[in-house]
Amino acid sequence: MRVLHVITGLGIGGAEQQLRLLASRMPTQTRVLALTNPGKVADGLRADGVPVAHLGMEGNRDLSVLPRLVRLIRRGRYDVVHTHLYRACVYGRLAARLAGVPAVVATEHSLGGSQIEGRPLSAGTRGLYLASERLGQCTVAVSPSVARRLEDWGVDGARIRVVPNGIDAGRFAFDPEQRAAARRRLGIAPDAFVVGGVGRLAAGKRFDLLVRAVARVPDAHLVLVGEGDERVRLLRAAQKHGVRRRVVLTGACADPPEPGAPAGSGLPALLAAMDVFVSTSPDEAFGLAVVEALAAGLPVLYAACPAIADLPRDAVPAARPISGDPDELASLLRKFAAERPARRPVADGVLRYDIAHSTRQLMSLYEDVLQRTVSSSK
Repeated sequence: MRVLHVITGLGIGGAEQQLRLLASRMPTQTRVLALTNPGKVADGLRADGVPVAHLGMEGNRDLSVLPRLVRLIRRGRYDVVHTHLYRACVYGRLAARLAGVPAVVATEHSLGGSQIEGRPLSAGTRGLYLASERLGQCTVAVSPSVARRLEDWGVDGARIRVVPNGIDAGRFAFDPEQRAAARRRLGIAPDAFVVGGVGRLAAGKRFDLLVRAVARVPDAHLVLVGEGDERVRLLRAAQKHGVRRRVVLTGACADPPEPGAPAGSGLPALLAAMDVFVSTSPDEAFGLAVVEALAAGLPVLYAACPAIADLPRDAVPAARPISGDPDELASLLRKFAAERPARRPVADGVLRYDIAHSTRQLMSLYEDVLQRTVSSSK
């Protein structure tokens, strides 16, 4: 089976990293095409042996990309075109249909309750989404919560299939040597209490709330893993609240790390360096970082996480929901700082999100869509 994945870009992000995990494990002839910004995830895919190309698209309205994309798809004679992220879904589904591809599938990674890919939902966004959605055969939702949002938006429920995001849980198993190496690299003492978070440094993630809460916990350190437009504002907030020396912004983190990366620089090592993980984002499509933190044995506080909400209540005992109140969060963090809870074994709920299971579900979906397409053409 020949499969082309089309994605908006390959900078470091949840959807991009998820594509890398899947592409290297799929039993298909797989190629990845980025419309723009090949980024570090493209380097990682190539290191995994997955061919990657990009079209150098200049903005959302660069229509010149469409005929080039059609030609590339025709030349590859793909059985399946699988699109990821809004821009790639709009252009990729249309190009795949024009190229006569038998099966066109899209994954919705980032549809929140009030935003998509960090941008507010609007009537225009919804209209274009629905128009392009009908050009494919199936839309994959990364959680039941996203599936419900898609239906509320107007996508036919019969065209939606839930395939949850997956992780390689074994990679995140706690390693005291990685913890020590990461803390040395970050300049944090071995016995310090460390609060952590992972995600784009964007206003919607509310990391400023985490900065304010950590400022109320004596001697606590904060490690934020990610990059984004809010970096300067977060550093200013840390300065304002008197914790600048206790706040570390690591920048984006390729996962797995690039060959030759220093010890303690990969995401498993950075999670090992933390004592508690906090997700302050109020609107998520899945909550991949939360699941990875749980796989690392960390206690987790979260504002929103469909991956946990869609599980039985007792499936992940190490995770606790929180509000947006900095006083509540500070109080909980002070409790963790005093107790220093030990690492927990990986909960059964986390193991449900094994990447091998996601891969099998996706392969079954490809085969089903191809079979239905062939049957309908007879």
